[in-house]
Amino acid sequence: MRKLIRPLAAAVCIACLTVTNSVIFADSATAQEQAASPAVKQMVLTKTQIEGVIGAQKEMDEINEKVSEKPEPYLIVAEQLESAAKKNGFASYEEYTNVVDNISIVLAGFDPVTKKYIGSEALIRAQIAQVQADKNMPAEDKTEALDELNNALKSPAPPVENKSNIDLVATYYDKLADTMGNDQQ
Repeated sequence: MRKLIRPLAAAVCIACLTVTNSVIFADSATAQEQAASPAVKQMVLTKTQIEGVIGAQKEMDEINEKVSEKPEPYLIVAEQLESAAKKNGFASYEEYTNVVDNISIVLAGFDPVTKKYIGSEALIRAQIAQVQADKNMPAEDKTEALDELNNALKSPAPPVENKSNIDLVATYYDKLADTMGNDQQ
């Protein structure tokens, strides 16, 4: 069941990252505006950016883990995140999160079995069919999974505007899936 829900988690991560970024770098009025419309600024990704995300992810995870264990003032956390982003080749933490969001949009459309891009909506529909056909899944789990997938189908990841990103993410698929907590094997 994990392999069915992981792409859904990637789409949710896009929204969460955008909201988190808004809270850290904006005043509360602006953050509320941005949270209401978490549009990702799509961009053409580069090999250097993807490698930077892969390199930064461990440190970013450590910072986020520390914050979840013992909350710190947002300015301290913002400085730590900014520093980690800059160490890995990004101009700012904002640039880093935008790159992560763009990668997540592409990953949300990858079939974890074939490792081919099919689009998030097609992937969710395929997952719904798999869950419906699964005779071994307990009824309660099946209902829960179908509810989650049907909710995800109502708001799939946005379409990828820069098709070259698909090929680039495909090249790094295994590393990105492992690094971003999206191991879908």
